[in-house]
Amino acid sequence: MTTTRKGWGRGLLAAMALGLGLSGGAARAAMGMTEIAASGFDGPMTVYYPSDSPSRRGAGPFALDVAADGRPVRGNGRLVVVTHGTGASPWVYADQARALVDAGFVVALPLHRADNYLDHSDAQGALERRPLEVSRAIDRMGEDARFAPLLSLDQVGVYGMSAGGHTALTLAGGRWSYANFRRHCDTNLAADFQFCVGVVTQLTGGMLDGLKQWVARTIIGWRFADETSRGHEDPRIAAVVAAVPAAAIFDMASLATPRVPLALVTARQDRWLLPRFHSDRVLQACGSCEQLADLEQGGHGAYLSPLPPGLSGVLAEMLADPPGFDRAVMTAVHAKVAEFFCRRLLP
Repeated sequence: MTTTRKGWGRGLLAAMALGLGLSGGAARAAMGMTEIAASGFDGPMTVYYPSDSPSRRGAGPFALDVAADGRPVRGNGRLVVVTHGTGASPWVYADQARALVDAGFVVALPLHRADNYLDHSDAQGALERRPLEVSRAIDRMGEDARFAPLLSLDQVGVYGMSAGGHTALTLAGGRWSYANFRRHCDTNLAADFQFCVGVVTQLTGGMLDGLKQWVARTIIGWRFADETSRGHEDPRIAAVVAAVPAAAIFDMASLATPRVPLALVTARQDRWLLPRFHSDRVLQACGSCEQLADLEQGGHGAYLSPLPPGLSGVLAEMLADPPGFDRAVMTAVHAKVAEFFCRRLLP
């Protein structure tokens, strides 16, 4: 089901109404931002939340308008954990976080170990760690003296984008294996090259394309033979949204009936995770899943909002907005995500 732009507008009004009606005025509050310090194996965690402290626009590349370390106030009592994409930072989801905070949610963004903007040394191993890090993020919020009194953690939402979308699908009940990655890339290497190889290189139609594919097949065949089916469940997680998810390596039967309500937001011009191999396969397998938005002109980077500055090379090509894409539509998409969590997590 593709959501029209008119439908997005209705979603925006619905999310605003839910926020005003159910969050005790939190929709009019500032968006606070703070950081919970690293602990043990877990890195620092950024938290966005309703605050009654004044906000101001900060310095730096993102210049977010937030109440830095502002005083938290009670919103709707629910938490949404955002699981970021590979190599990403907490700030590229600030616009989605703002829509959630306006609806009364507290939003926690754990920095996934060895797969973030500071350290991208083990993105493969991170696939296994990420769901556990989300569970520990919930634990950490319940242990924080500032937020624990404001939250009920029996029903938590999860939003994940790209590799975070893979984490989100796992937490919705999906099961995957490294061997599925090998089989998918063996069959679809040229067509889904950026998913299989990342952004270190790309196919150009030149004489080196054959060599690139031979090297990729050799490495993938050597590293990804493990048939172990992997998953992770946390009974506190009660609703999930996956944005342009990395989904090709899932056993789609495991997503046919998700254990919790599952929604997707997708992009037709995604060149990094082609919809026909990833998000479309989930929607075809899952009859109960909602498609909150399908951006006809949007690319993979549409769900990074704001976009990170200073990108270059293949990464910039994969994340840049395609010609004709109107980024203004993202306000309504973010609101649709917030409205989904309001419907699924609030009484």
